[in-house]
Amino acid sequence: MANNHEKVNQTSDRKNMTTEEAKQTNKNTEEKQRRPRIRLIPIWLRLLLVMLLLLASLLAGAMLGYGVIGDGSPGDVFKKDTWVKITDIVKKEK
Repeated sequence: MANNHEKVNQTSDRKNMTTEEAKQTNKNTEEKQRRPRIRLIPIWLRLLLVMLLLLASLLAGAMLGYGVIGDGSPGDVFKKDTWVKITDIVKKEK
């Protein structure tokens, strides 16, 4: 008998709740029911992929800039002599 009385009190309490209280109650029950998220790609692997993509884009940009825009051979961008020549041009002593 006490259980029926408690159920009646609970339903009447829910009717008297404000919308904010109802939202908070719903939010609390959703948080309890939510399962932990399982990551398909671990964070360390994501960071490694970002670093590798940054390095690849840097190398591709250097090849594109030196080979296509600069009218040189794209493979020459990886030679030490090319970079010595570029730094000499930039640091041009007067």
